[in-house]
Amino acid sequence: MDSESVDFLIIGSGVAGLRAAIELAPFGDVLVVTKDKPSESSTEYAQGGIAAVMSDEDTVGIHQEDTLKAGDGLCREDAVKTLVEEGPERIMELISWGAEFDREGLKLALTLEAAHSKRRILHAHGDSTGKELERVLLSKARSFPSVRKYPFAYTIDLIINNGECHGAYVLRDNKVIALFAKATILATGGAGRLFSRTTNPFVATGDGMAIAVRAGAELEDMEFVQFHPTSLYYPAAPQFLLSESMRGEGAVLLNIKGQRFMDDYHAKAELAPRDVVSRAIISEMVKTASNHVYLDLRHLDKKFVKNRFPKINSTCLQYDIDITEDLIPVSPAAHYIMGGVRTNLDGESNIRGLYAAGEVACTGVHGANRLASNSLLEGLVYGARAGKAALNTKIKPERISGYNEEVSSISDIYEIRRSLRRTMWEKTGIIRCAKSLKQAETKLLLWKEITKQNFITRNELELKNMITVSFIIVESALLRKGSVGAHYRSDHKDRGANWQEHIKWDKAIFRS
Repeated sequence: MDSESVDFLIIGSGVAGLRAAIELAPFGDVLVVTKDKPSESSTEYAQGGIAAVMSDEDTVGIHQEDTLKAGDGLCREDAVKTLVEEGPERIMELISWGAEFDREGLKLALTLEAAHSKRRILHAHGDSTGKELERVLLSKARSFPSVRKYPFAYTIDLIINNGECHGAYVLRDNKVIALFAKATILATGGAGRLFSRTTNPFVATGDGMAIAVRAGAELEDMEFVQFHPTSLYYPAAPQFLLSESMRGEGAVLLNIKGQRFMDDYHAKAELAPRDVVSRAIISEMVKTASNHVYLDLRHLDKKFVKNRFPKINSTCLQYDIDITEDLIPVSPAAHYIMGGVRTNLDGESNIRGLYAAGEVACTGVHGANRLASNSLLEGLVYGARAGKAALNTKIKPERISGYNEEVSSISDIYEIRRSLRRTMWEKTGIIRCAKSLKQAETKLLLWKEITKQNFITRNELELKNMITVSFIIVESALLRKGSVGAHYRSDHKDRGANWQEHIKWDKAIFRS
């Protein structure tokens, strides 16, 4: 088996991974491994913006209060405090590196999104904020000769020796390669692709969470999956995200009868928390026997709409939808997972030498429901903190040979993948109950053996990880007999007993 040693190994190249790489670059050689091209991540697709206190009308205390309220009682206050206090510094850093946030004259243009009480959302090129952050961070990372990219390399598993993480086994060009490192940072993003309807890119298959739990890392809060209320619903069109900022700028929701309905569900109407809006849309779809509702911007200034949402506008025009003149058919889709690898404020997991940052991690910032536009900020703040903490790792990686080279194969991989995603959407989606969750559990148990086998192709490895993470989500949802934040059970609509406890996984399920 080929092998290589580096000082720092980063798995993932979204905002968290790149910010960690920049932090580590002056202190050793950094290898950034991605299973696809370096720019392919959820960061690139983030439209809405990034939340931070950047005006005199706002305070970090108010941002903290909004975040805690959205998290519905399950945020870790110290993690939220760290996020909102360090956020403005990270934004100013980006600007110094060349980030071009939209401005009104000389001032940063700030907008409002659901559950925010102040205008604090920065955006770039209207609705391409994530793409701008990716551009700036990639450019900054490339300025360091110590940072190397390792694209199209799929991480199979972590290298664990005596309870320490010594790197990872990766698959590249049909060969397994052992990458040894003093410190390893997981920044692999989320798991939206477990669901048949999702706003996430194809790479978001829960890989980091699966390889972490197999290695013995703790996962936490995995039942909390956020569903974005408004993704495009149109035949033959992708499940394209219609940014929350559209409602922040005045767009309204109509059912197929042309009636506004959000006032019936929440005092803040279209600016209610995402879980409330998503459930309201589902309710209206049931009431009207339809598979979508409409987003309406027709009452807004046409020039403003086109300038504010250029990417959304151009994408919708490809499907003959003019967002300034037409009703836009939308329905909810899986968007973000609040749970992940449990870490402290420095991104440290319970495995020495293993760190995590971004959506793959669970710092406790988001609690039961993420506040809109806090995810990019979390990637920046905790990516930097994980990088800084990794500098103190004293591990001396040993070149062990513990990889099991006995390989299996799956004949009906695409059928299983389709069935899994449909099951997760239909049985473990926006509204859950014991009956639907048990049906999902039964289905997943049919594929139990796949999680015990070794594979040598990306598609098979992804499926293995998808089954693993799906099962943890289902089991966590069954254990939480109550409705909190994004986790809503129709058979337990109250919060339930011991609702403030966090559900943890500290071993690989399906082991027995």
